[in-house]
Amino acid sequence: MYKILIVEDDNVISTGIKKYLESWEYECRIVEEFHNILGEFVEFSPDLVLMDIGLPSFDGYYWCREIRKVSHIPIIFLSSISENMNIVMAINMGGDDFISKPFDVQVLTAKIEAMLRRTYELHGTDMLLKSGGVVLDQNKANVHYREESVELTKNEYRILQKLMEHAGRIVSREDIMEALWSTDSYVDDNALTVSMARLRKKLEEIGLKDYIITKRGIGYQVNANERE
Repeated sequence: MYKILIVEDDNVISTGIKKYLESWEYECRIVEEFHNILGEFVEFSPDLVLMDIGLPSFDGYYWCREIRKVSHIPIIFLSSISENMNIVMAINMGGDDFISKPFDVQVLTAKIEAMLRRTYELHGTDMLLKSGGVVLDQNKANVHYREESVELTKNEYRILQKLMEHAGRIVSREDIMEALWSTDSYVDDNALTVSMARLRKKLEEIGLKDYIITKRGIGYQVNANERE
């Protein structure tokens, strides 16, 4: 079941879209906190976003740019203004398609189905790892938490990837070094200790202190619980 986030401040439109899409067995959520759209996006982890342009506080262009910092999932813009400039702006800001209001929900659904098919059936799933509100972008090798993000080196990325793939479980130092070795990056035990320290420092800089937990004599694990 695909998940769709609806970012639309007109309650009649948003509930109408949600009701119709759910009849097609999509899982939908309507954004409630328009000052925290990115937070709701990360929490819900949708496969596609329907984004209105005219929103309270910041417009849809702004939120599209924010989402693009952490994800490449499809974004379809909705707007009552269909001027060419708005369409061009929507695409330039990272949008994948544009539909003008008023629209037929059947047409909208057809666009959604085509977009999901092109994105996931032809190109595979979204390259994001998520755990405890933390998002690791496997395309860009960076990690995002709330409004902050940081780029990782190759070894730092592979370490965090290995831990997040086994979120909530302990990963031995040997398994981590094996994962690094498989990428042709030889790392001895001391180098792993240094890389782990640097990774932890970067995570702390974006508010993730103690995200990686040391299990002395065994290995490491990430804190998979949602953080306050």
